[in-house]
Amino acid sequence: MEPEANTRQPVALIVGVTGMVGVAFTEALKKPTALGGPWTVYGVSRRPLPTWFPSSLLNKHIMLDTLNQQQTLKILAPLASQITHVFWVAIQVSESEESNISLNSTMLSNVLNALTSSPNSKLSHVTLQTGTQQYLGPIHDPTLLTQLVPRDSPFIEDYPRLPFPNFYYALEDILASYSRSLTYSIHRASIIIGSSTRSYYNSLLTLAVYALVCKHQNYPFRYVGNRYSWEHFWDVSDARVLAEQQLWASVTDKAKNEAFNCTNGDVFTWKMIWRVLCDVFDVEFVPFDEKVKFDVVEFMKDKGEVWDRIVEENGLYKTKMEEITCFGALDTVLKLEIQHVCSMNKSREFGFHGYANTLKSIPEWVQRLRKMKILP
Repeated sequence: MEPEANTRQPVALIVGVTGMVGVAFTEALKKPTALGGPWTVYGVSRRPLPTWFPSSLLNKHIMLDTLNQQQTLKILAPLASQITHVFWVAIQVSESEESNISLNSTMLSNVLNALTSSPNSKLSHVTLQTGTQQYLGPIHDPTLLTQLVPRDSPFIEDYPRLPFPNFYYALEDILASYSRSLTYSIHRASIIIGSSTRSYYNSLLTLAVYALVCKHQNYPFRYVGNRYSWEHFWDVSDARVLAEQQLWASVTDKAKNEAFNCTNGDVFTWKMIWRVLCDVFDVEFVPFDEKVKFDVVEFMKDKGEVWDRIVEENGLYKTKMEEITCFGALDTVLKLEIQHVCSMNKSREFGFHGYANTLKSIPEWVQRLRKMKILP
């Protein structure tokens, strides 16, 4: 007789279900061809599901603040005998990296403690989504940014840790401490592109808002980074590829207790991306000009009312510009003087072959955002 673990239907808990990758996960797990399926899918978020979310694909939505230990234990402990896999795509963001470590470590610890404290716990695998700050350091902490010396690109998974505080490192250590009772996998994303209004770092939606404001007000759609990023190679991570890789790792023995970069598998220059964005949003392409000093954070700081008008005029899902954009973070990233490229060799060698064409996937995601009535 086969062991119970091989015969029972897997139950997924997506923590951060309304973010870009959370949405992609919900859809990936419910496909008839989903690896390891059919899946029962539970999703956790701090707020009610937005109207654009594909809620019919969730077996259960759980509204929960995972920073609250008692609430997390009360709600998740009774589900410990059901949940077999946790897909961790949640994040809390603070300006201080020490605060990031505290917030994100608390969330992950609270969830894992609630799901493993019972003798009937069925939890067998946890996937943890992090990112390229593994190799760059905490670039969004202004007290540390000027001290950082990033690893050479292409970034590879076995680079040693940088000598700076990093909440990614803290989360990896928490998972490793559970290695006797469950397996895990680490998934390091580049800039993520997908469809959500509930992601802290949504670069595509940020650029879309900027392009639409420029179009509405007849401003030039200037590039927001420096010449280096305009001309040198970068990569991104399609949310669908991220979900696909994490699902693959969760059911593949060889991938257990390993870390993997996860990008689309291609590279581009931001000059190429800018032409795509101009085509998608029907704005004029403006070549990069170093003589023109442009600060996108300063430019956009008073454009909230313009975005409100765009939302109202087009009958869009109600959003506030400040809540769906990340101009400060994008400004920091696109002014780095590095080639932001991850090696996908390890992922390929272990058997994952997911891929997305970035220049095609950007228009696809914009179209998806339009169907969701987030963009006009």
